[in-house]
Amino acid sequence: MYAEIIEKLHASNIKLFTSLSKFGRLRLSLLKWPCPMQNLTSKDGGGFSLKLESLLPKIVLAPTFLSTIVSIYGFILWTAWISFTNSKMLPRYEFAGIVQYIKLVANERWWVASKNLLIFSSLFIIICILIGLLLAIFLDQKIRIEGALRTIFLYPMALSFIVTGTVWKWILNPSLGLEKLMNDMGFASFKFDWLVNSDMSIYTIVIAGVWQSSGFVMALFLAGLRGVDDSIIKAAQVDGASLPRIYTKIIIPSLRPVFFSAIMILAHIAIKSFDLVVALTGGGPGYSSDLPATFMYSFAFTRGRLGMGAASSMLMFGAVLAVIVPYLYSELRSRGNE
Repeated sequence: MYAEIIEKLHASNIKLFTSLSKFGRLRLSLLKWPCPMQNLTSKDGGGFSLKLESLLPKIVLAPTFLSTIVSIYGFILWTAWISFTNSKMLPRYEFAGIVQYIKLVANERWWVASKNLLIFSSLFIIICILIGLLLAIFLDQKIRIEGALRTIFLYPMALSFIVTGTVWKWILNPSLGLEKLMNDMGFASFKFDWLVNSDMSIYTIVIAGVWQSSGFVMALFLAGLRGVDDSIIKAAQVDGASLPRIYTKIIIPSLRPVFFSAIMILAHIAIKSFDLVVALTGGGPGYSSDLPATFMYSFAFTRGRLGMGAASSMLMFGAVLAVIVPYLYSELRSRGNE
């Protein structure tokens, strides 16, 4: 009885082994069959997959690149052409020469806006650099609450110019802000009506712009100060140089690239300033605080003189190029020297 059971188990094991052997041979034969995709890649040496891999970033970036070309550079060319036409409320495409530029130069409001831009940009850049440098030197002394102070100084950059202009409009309003506060405190003779004074309104824009951008300049200078080699400072201290002399003779002269970058960025911000003026003064009183950006918007979209607005925008574009091109040239030159 036990012998029969052993024989049956032996026979079943033999059948199972035979089946497994046949399955193994079949699997090996299937693995040896050629795959169509394998043949495709083997014939061109994997060229198709390599080409697809190299073209994939270009395919992904193509829509963004095309939209940028059309919506930015295309409309720059369109604006340039409109500036040579007699376009009024709607664009016209008949060439009329430089008549719009002649009218623009003869417009008194344009010269007021240009003079205001000169005042605003010069004061804005100088004061921002001075305050930013002083704040950076202060934070460079390794004080304990540096992180908190750096956050406080940089906080205005988190706000838009619209918010900044609105807040400073409340502060400088004679009937609501600083003047009323001082009068209520007993200083009846205190007067601060720059916001409604046509001769001083442009300086309110300077105050608001400096408040918002000086923290950004501080961050630039602080990064530059932290990049100065400590060994140079220690050597000067060993020679007996005082801290003010070290900063004025060694550290600050080494920050020339930071000064150049800060000036270029601030000049770019000043030329494009629009929302700060609209929120703070609206270009007024009258047009005493107009800048070229607000002049362009007023003539192109509210006065129905599209051609003159386009001409003023092209002059602004030229001013921006005069700022950006030297900056890009210096950056590319410095990278090339590296």
